Amino acid sequence: MRSSGVLMHISSLPSPYGIGTMGDEARKFADFLEKSGQKYWQILPVCPTSYGDSPYQSFSSFAGNPYFIDLDSLCKDKLLRKKECESFPWGTNPKYVDYGVMYESRFKLLKKAYNRFVKDIPADYEKFCGEEADWLDEYALFMALKDANGGVSWHEWKKGLRFRKPEAIESAREKYAKNIDFYKMLQYLFFKQWRSLKAYVNEKGIEIIGDVPIYVSADSADVWSNPKQFYLDGDLNPIDVAGCPPDVFSEDGQLWGNPLFRWDVMKEDDYAWWTKRIEAMSKLYDIVRIDHFRGFDSYYAIPGKDTTARNGEWRKGPGIQLFRTIEKKLGKLNIIVEDLGFLTPSVIKMVEKTGYPGMKIVQFAFGSDENNAYLPHNYTQNCVVYTGTHDNETIMSWYKNTTKEARKYAKNYLALSKKEGIHWGLVRAAFSSVANLAVVPMQDLLGLGDEGRMNTPSTLGGNWEWRASADDISAKLAEKLYKITKRYGRLNEDTP
Repeated sequence: MRSSGVLMHISSLPSPYGIGTMGDEARKFADFLEKSGQKYWQILPVCPTSYGDSPYQSFSSFAGNPYFIDLDSLCKDKLLRKKECESFPWGTNPKYVDYGVMYESRFKLLKKAYNRFVKDIPADYEKFCGEEADWLDEYALFMALKDANGGVSWHEWKKGLRFRKPEAIESAREKYAKNIDFYKMLQYLFFKQWRSLKAYVNEKGIEIIGDVPIYVSADSADVWSNPKQFYLDGDLNPIDVAGCPPDVFSEDGQLWGNPLFRWDVMKEDDYAWWTKRIEAMSKLYDIVRIDHFRGFDSYYAIPGKDTTARNGEWRKGPGIQLFRTIEKKLGKLNIIVEDLGFLTPSVIKMVEKTGYPGMKIVQFAFGSDENNAYLPHNYTQNCVVYTGTHDNETIMSWYKNTTKEARKYAKNYLALSKKEGIHWGLVRAAFSSVANLAVVPMQDLLGLGDEGRMNTPSTLGGNWEWRASADDISAKLAEKLYKITKRYGRLNEDTP
């Protein structure tokens, strides 16, 4: 069935408190999607962000981001007071997230909530902690220890804690019990609000597409609590790290720095960690988009001490066996795969074998000839087409900055006009294609330029900050989106 959706991360929603949350504005955005006939709301990973603020570098693959906990909802629950929320600084520009201010203000405020929470603990709190204990206990301890060590990476902790000596771990659980409980409370609040929001969205016949990064952060509870699953040396530092080789976009390549998986060890335990991860994310979201899917076929390994990605090598990944094993355990899964970039025949074959839909990007269509795989006339039905992703320029920035030849090609191919709007011309290209699903970033619907870009890969600072205003999410825009959705047969028939 033909359908469509909008890419809009939680952090980008309007809010008086510096960052988007799972409160009323999230529900208003769901209302906007319903009015515009959309079937899907796509978001980025909702895990806790670490240094650099990227949702793709998290302290945990299973935990939720405390920044997304809605403060007004905590006020209704009498865990906070409105005046307390308003007394903290939240940044000077409502169009962007100030993560430095967010870090300083949010946790101080949430500590106030904790002091009230422990005086009247909800009846279902212990049940939540028990059900999520498999990851929650280690995550809460990890975060408490980070606080106790001034926020430094676990690689710099004392040897007993770094190597998880039983006596050191037990001592830490006792010594930091209060802070451990604080982090458990944050996860209880996150998941309580998330489940409420997801129920609201699903009741409107809308499904949530969420991202799962292929790799995890070196400084994470995942690596600290499962060191044998990763390529680490005797001091538990990464032997090799993830990234991408040099190309026309970057002569040094991309050095991501994530530790690599020990696929041989993971195979021995029937991919237990990956099964838990996909199971958790399949409960969190309705559809899972797996980032950097080609890395499961072959992955680029860079020496851990290198400062560029020039000296890496390609190694074979687990391939289709991983996904067959997971589906055998969990059943058929709703998955979209990010299969962008240079694809070898073996990667293409793996994607075809899984049956999962891959991705097409309209922006990528105009750099060569009529055989370009991203040109709409070359699509198959089993794919998801995007005008762009969180890693790309917005449509308007791309059109301004691309080559004269590509601009001319796009203009002629799509019959682009200023009257229609360049951005709406590319939206039309996506929606009119044979792809089963078309997704458009909110910034492209708004026709934003460089100011709306979410992320520039391989750069630090200035990323993940963009936010919409309440006025951006308008009835007028919903009506316009509804019309083009209806015109190309993508209206959500499940809307109540």
